[in-house]
Amino acid sequence: MAPKRILSLWFPRLGAERLLRARRGLPDVPFAVIEQAGSAQRIASVSVPAQAAGLYPGQPLRDALAICPALMTQARDVAAEAAFLTGLRRWAGRWSPLVAEEPPDALALDITGCAHLFGGEAAMIDQIGAALEGMGLSVQAGLADTPGAAWALARHAGRHAATGRSGDAIQQEARATRSRAATRPRHAPSRASTTFAPTIAPVGQTHSAIARLPVAALRLDPDTVAQLTRLGLRHVGDLTGQPRAALARRFGKGLVLRLDQALGSAPEPISPARPDTAFATRISLPDPIGLTADILAATDRLLERLCQLLANKRQGARIVRLEAYRSDGQRQEITLTLARASHDPARIRPLLVMRLDQIDAGFGIDMMRLEALRTEPLHDKQASGHLDAARAAAGRAARDTALEDLMARIGARIGMEAITRHHPGNSHIPEKSAQVLAAAWSDPAPGWPAPPTPRPALLWRPEPVTAPETPHPPAHFRWRRRDLVLACAQGPERIAPEWWLDEPDWRSGTRDYWIVTTTCGARLWLFFAHGASMSRGWFCHGSFA
Repeated sequence: MAPKRILSLWFPRLGAERLLRARRGLPDVPFAVIEQAGSAQRIASVSVPAQAAGLYPGQPLRDALAICPALMTQARDVAAEAAFLTGLRRWAGRWSPLVAEEPPDALALDITGCAHLFGGEAAMIDQIGAALEGMGLSVQAGLADTPGAAWALARHAGRHAATGRSGDAIQQEARATRSRAATRPRHAPSRASTTFAPTIAPVGQTHSAIARLPVAALRLDPDTVAQLTRLGLRHVGDLTGQPRAALARRFGKGLVLRLDQALGSAPEPISPARPDTAFATRISLPDPIGLTADILAATDRLLERLCQLLANKRQGARIVRLEAYRSDGQRQEITLTLARASHDPARIRPLLVMRLDQIDAGFGIDMMRLEALRTEPLHDKQASGHLDAARAAAGRAARDTALEDLMARIGARIGMEAITRHHPGNSHIPEKSAQVLAAAWSDPAPGWPAPPTPRPALLWRPEPVTAPETPHPPAHFRWRRRDLVLACAQGPERIAPEWWLDEPDWRSGTRDYWIVTTTCGARLWLFFAHGASMSRGWFCHGSFA
């Protein structure tokens, strides 16, 4: 089995270069992206000219302006940067099918078995670097056997470890001098290179490739890095020879885990994003429309195209959203849920027609969009066997389709979650003999086991009945402030509690259930509790319709 090969692509100036791509007229002007940090502003990303002027991410904006008065700035848009990184992830799919995002500014590619298609690992990385350079993006690449090592090589290869000193060479200092030296600002963080210089660790040589890297390459928090530096453990190789138990006791298990992940002793799989398969279609109208007939005609064209896209992928729409963009910039939408996934326009169209009156056309609609928000795979079914059995199966399928369409129409009015169905439960306890499921997300039960005696249509928590404490049905009893007279009784049916569960309602012990009919016509489901941890007596558990 070929060893894993992970490529890490780090974009050190992603935020600034994303904006500079749209501002072609400022290639040599210092530019920075700023973000709010409490009550102050700091730099989040810088361009190449700004970095050459001595600016770096994390620097306070006031210090940056003092160094470079000609600096141009723009506020950071985190959502736009995330969307831009997602676009890069999709673009990187041409090099490997397994690409994962590492927010906020990196990608991880599993190129195992892919490099030979591009002339080898070095040639492949050179092609990636050239393509990104053509897009105006700076990138640093690291290739190794593990994601942790590739991450470290992309960001820290060729950089020196910090010493943790203030920079003063003092042989002997007074106490006040030491206190002032500790508060002096340290040097700016190491800056990323402006040229594409990939670092490739040969197969099986991960340890030697990262041994001389600073401990920050292990993806540790700044406090742990500072503690390790003060103890003289500045490089990754300084940690590999230390006892793991001692490291874990002093710095926590996170340090040992990161070290093992970088060296390949602990697994760290890459979780690539799911393929973006969007089922959507839209139509742009030459003139704004507002009549219901025109909106319906545009919807029909969108629905036919959407269902064709779904059928080509053997998918069915479960949740559909129709968006209407008005000429005044406002957006109207309706969302509907189907009882069963489908790509049949005849089953989706009536539901859309029912909800079209919720769209306010305003001054006119100039664009409409129809999207399947949730889809499910559909499998073709073919009835086989005896001719009568095949016809019966076809009839059941037609009835099921009619029931699903009915549920969809009702759900469009009151909400699909309000439609439920009962399924048989795996218990002889009356309260657990049936379970309530959402009708749209469950299938009808193939068969319902018949109970020994009929069950009432209405069940409630057992209510006390005033009657003599004898196991035979009472001739007279009082329930819900009514005096009732027994006409006839059917039973008993003995039900014992589930002894492996402690349920408060069943602490009364074994029950004898009776179907009791009173002289006033009421049919009740009474039981006599023989008593366990609670006193014995009569209770009413339900009523027959």
